[in-house]
Amino acid sequence: QVQLVESGGGLVQPGGSLRLSCAASGSIFRINAMGWYRQAPGKLRELVAAITSGGSTNYADSVKGRFTISRDAAKNTVHLQMNSLKPEDTAVYYCNAEVYIPRGYNYWGQGTQVTVSS
Repeated sequence: QVQLVESGGGLVQPGGSLRLSCAASGSIFRINAMGWYRQAPGKLRELVAAITSGGSTNYADSVKGRFTISRDAAKNTVHLQMNSLKPEDTAVYYCNAEVYIPRGYNYWGQGTQVTVSS
């Protein structure tokens, strides 16, 4: 099993920044990739950013150039630096970990609220 603990959410002004963190524990040797998803009211949960164990990254078009995902392998932690935040970035952000065994199985954190508002 993999446990994920998120932190760093909060309320920020448009144009501001937040840094989300997700610490993984448990069967971390099985993790293939980690990332962040978000879900706003009335919308589907969508991929924001992901990073594989090999360092490859993937971003949603809506956040490219504004968000950066990074990893601290020693601490089994991933970060999402969110800059130039927009009101439409408001959502619950969920940490995700995909494992090799069971193949393609995903674990989820509890979610952290990000609100961008004046």
